[in-house]
Amino acid sequence: MTILLLGICGALALCVVILVLLVVQARRTGDRAESGVAEVVAGLNTRMDELARELAGAVERADEEGRRSRFLSELAGSIDLDEVLSRTLEAATALPGADAAVVELHGHETKPIVATLGLSAEEAERQAVAGPPDGRDARSISISYRYPDAEVEANGTLVHSGVAVPLPGDPARIGYLTIYTRSPRRSFGDEAVAELERLAERAAPAIANARRFREARQLADLDALTGLHNRRYFHETLAREVSRAHRYNRELALIVFDLDDFKEINDKIGHLAGDAVLAEAAERVRDVVRSADIACRVGGDEFAVILPESTLEDADQLYRRIQNAVSTRPMGQAGRLLLSAGVTDLRAEDDSVAFFQRADNALYAAKEAGKGRMVAANSG
Repeated sequence: MTILLLGICGALALCVVILVLLVVQARRTGDRAESGVAEVVAGLNTRMDELARELAGAVERADEEGRRSRFLSELAGSIDLDEVLSRTLEAATALPGADAAVVELHGHETKPIVATLGLSAEEAERQAVAGPPDGRDARSISISYRYPDAEVEANGTLVHSGVAVPLPGDPARIGYLTIYTRSPRRSFGDEAVAELERLAERAAPAIANARRFREARQLADLDALTGLHNRRYFHETLAREVSRAHRYNRELALIVFDLDDFKEINDKIGHLAGDAVLAEAAERVRDVVRSADIACRVGGDEFAVILPESTLEDADQLYRRIQNAVSTRPMGQAGRLLLSAGVTDLRAEDDSVAFFQRADNALYAAKEAGKGRMVAANSG
């Protein structure tokens, strides 16, 4: 690109020199050469205009390549998967004609990881690319959509075409990178496919590294016995949720609970059987919490659930579901168990420590009141 810019600039300079020489020559020869010089000057002006347009286009392409290079160079500097995916999508939508982009990662998850830019969540879900039906890795996959004329006239933002390329991995692809256009008169040719392939080759290793880091971090955040989040993750997440709730004036509730008389049960049936009881109790808790709730094992037989965007009433209802799940059926060798709980909601003056301490104090109040019950520390 630098050589091209220098060449165009040199051609412009040469045109200027020729123009000056012609004007000087015309002055020496008089009027009879004037018309010929004028024709040459007009031709040179036309050529200079063409060169100027080429120069402007070359500068624009150089700027675009510079931005894309910056995106790509920043990929290797991050191990945060969301950030790497975001930068990949930004680089993809910077390609000529691209109005939107999707990264879809396949793996052992029950659902693919999908990140989008320029598409709504509903649109992205409909645009999933699974690859050729025979399972091969095609170099690229062209996508086109045809709509009824009336729908096209009524909705000018429809996705009309796209192209997907594999994100290479070792040993197999890790997903697809796709760009889309909303223009019915535009399609992506070989040059766009080549650009997208180069981007995918650069982005794929960074995505794979960030993904492995996320998976390792998730494993480190889980309690080995119960599969719930561990104590460290609980306190980190509680601090983050408290800060977010204060910043945006949102609701936040917390439940802290444990199994009644579990120490005596553990002494009676042994620690291995006691561990099995804890694991089964955790599974029953996981079955009844909402997808937005964050269930954790705080330590021993004590558990906690963080309830974002929730009130004290929401926490009370969740406690009843957990109590019902745990106590209605016998729990292994321990038989039928009850649990006690303390619940609270966030106050304006709370930090995460005060918030947790209030719920924990309510738990001990529930035990003193007879166990198998809940005490709510009402907001003041």
